[in-house]
Amino acid sequence: MTSRANALLLGTALLVTFTTGTASRIFAISLPSVATGLHTDMIGISWAFISYQLATAALSLVFGRVGDVYGRLSVYIWGIVLFTASSFLCGLSGDIAQLIVYRAIQGIGAAMIQAQGRALAMDASSEETRGRAQGLMTTAHHGGFLLGPGLGGFIIEYVHWRAAFFFLVPLGIAAAALGFTYQRRRDNPDAGAPRGERPAIDYLGAVLLVSTTLALMGILDRQFMEWLTPAGRVAAVAGFAALGAGFLWRESRAPSPILSLSLFRIRMFAFSTVTLLLVSVVMTLTVYLLPFYLQDVLRLSPSFMGILFLSAPVFATTLSPVGGVISDKLGPRIPATAGAVLFALSCVLGVYFEPDSHWVLPTLVLALGGLGTALFFPANHTALISSVPLEHRGVATGTLYTMFGLGNVFGITVGNFLMTLAFRMHTGIADALPAAEDTAHFVAALQDTFLVATGIGLVGVVCSVLRGTARPKA
Repeated sequence: MTSRANALLLGTALLVTFTTGTASRIFAISLPSVATGLHTDMIGISWAFISYQLATAALSLVFGRVGDVYGRLSVYIWGIVLFTASSFLCGLSGDIAQLIVYRAIQGIGAAMIQAQGRALAMDASSEETRGRAQGLMTTAHHGGFLLGPGLGGFIIEYVHWRAAFFFLVPLGIAAAALGFTYQRRRDNPDAGAPRGERPAIDYLGAVLLVSTTLALMGILDRQFMEWLTPAGRVAAVAGFAALGAGFLWRESRAPSPILSLSLFRIRMFAFSTVTLLLVSVVMTLTVYLLPFYLQDVLRLSPSFMGILFLSAPVFATTLSPVGGVISDKLGPRIPATAGAVLFALSCVLGVYFEPDSHWVLPTLVLALGGLGTALFFPANHTALISSVPLEHRGVATGTLYTMFGLGNVFGITVGNFLMTLAFRMHTGIADALPAAEDTAHFVAALQDTFLVATGIGLVGVVCSVLRGTARPKA
């Protein structure tokens, strides 16, 4: 392929990465406004968040395998198309049920995109510039995080919350056009492996993975479990256990599994995976709850709240290369563990939230999260992927996205569960739901939630230490 074609492919990957990064932060900042506009509560709007994360967590491994067999570029481009179309539909949502469905479709498109994006960026680079290409992808991702909150706050306050979704459409159309242009210009067709040599896709394993993830989300959702009868709750837990056991049994015997369980015998891989899950839970719980505290308790405007949310991506964007250098020199355990410690410390500050706290305190929570991101993710990413044999690094990358996605889902689910439990405990009302109008009890529940989140973060620190000191393989 020519250098111009390679540049076109890399440019497409960078634009899509920037768009998905921006989209995630715009939606996070818009949660209170969207909930008000669609006449739903905190629990209802959370499912619009969860449905997206659930789709990406459950399907990233599946689409990674599909791309290897049938061609990465085709899966990638049609993922862009699906993501763009569903963004438009999200903006047209008439109620929370429609938004949840359209966000799930958007998550499917995102899973198709993220399962191929970094591999395609590497395909567009020479062996000498692959690291630079991955650095550009990271910059694009965090650049979206950096601009998303401020841009989202501005759009919501001065246009409409629906415009936050419509904004993504022209970006998606441009990325799809670039992708189709590159596909027409490339020298060889994107057909994946030759038809007679294509390995089988473990469709049963994929179905079991998705079903297990859905079942887990169901039993972790307090509102859903309270809706069930006692016998129904037992059946839900038993169903999850059966699906999980079935998935593990299938993957241990499938000739071409979705997830090779043998990788978890590698200490660095196993503990890096668990640490990523725990840190992602803490990070997402914080990002999910803070907008409700800032807007509904401290009464900050969406645009000013968006400015405060810039603190985390500023540190992440500027200091992530430093975290990578430290990992190269000292190995991944030290910087990754330091990053996990910073995430735990950010939750400690959340324990001291008050109804009249200055906005500087939650900004410090965000800033510590940004510093933790810069230290933790480059090092943990390197440890997780580089600890496995070369022929399994695609699976390791899929595992990374799956664990990060599950951490996002768990962060929302755990946040809702803890907020509801603590709010009911403080109000003494058995069926009460968290409401910022009852400021004193809402903030007390928030303090308790961050206290538990601190404990989760500290478990992550321990797991990071236990990963060992062995340097990743070259």
